[in-house]
Amino acid sequence: VRLVESGGGLVQAGGSLRLSCQINERPFSTGVVAWFRRTSGQDHEFVAAITWKGGRTEYADSVKGRFTISREAAKDTVFLEMSSLKPEDTAIYDCAAGAIILTIPRAEEYEYWGQGTQVTVSS
Repeated sequence: VRLVESGGGLVQAGGSLRLSCQINERPFSTGVVAWFRRTSGQDHEFVAAITWKGGRTEYADSVKGRFTISREAAKDTVFLEMSSLKPEDTAIYDCAAGAIILTIPRAEEYEYWGQGTQVTVSS
């Protein structure tokens, strides 16, 4: 199983970015895919999650109304649309997948992780 993130970059505050997470050899027909983010010296912070089968979503309060998580099942890809970006959104964004039923906002519940993609928001 390999998760490959893409779409990070440098953007000005108020701008938008779209992250992608390609899941190679997806190990489950159900399960959950989530985005976490991390900064230097900090633990993973939950951002958003989506159930693979039903498409149910959950968001951190800090990104509600600005970020949207979605999936394209036929391409085994999950997206994170980010808008109205703020400097405090600057982080490495990691895609994670787990054979769980509910969207759980704890990093330890997810077995599979990508390498991360850097998002930098300038003020």
